[in-house]
Amino acid sequence: MAININNLNNQSQVQQKQQTQVKQQSSQTAVNTNQTKAASQDSVSITPQAKQLHELQKKAADAPVVNQKKIDELKKAISAGDYKVNPEKLAASIANFEFKLV
Repeated sequence: MAININNLNNQSQVQQKQQTQVKQQSSQTAVNTNQTKAASQDSVSITPQAKQLHELQKKAADAPVVNQKKIDELKKAISAGDYKVNPEKLAASIANFEFKLV
């Protein structure tokens, strides 16, 4: 019985190529996995300036709205001389403001 040596050699070469391809695929998969792990480790941090800006934006949004109509009426009354200042009320308001600062 004769053994075909050439055929055996071709099969071993095919097996070696398949093993090489499998190794390359597994190494590529490992590289992709490492890249995915590295991407999942990324993080974001907010700077103190950004936090401060956010707080200022919230305060501005919560601030009372300017009533332009009332401002215009007061300007007219002052220019016409119809606006009278109550000195006692003004003094009380100033004192109240000063006490809140302390």
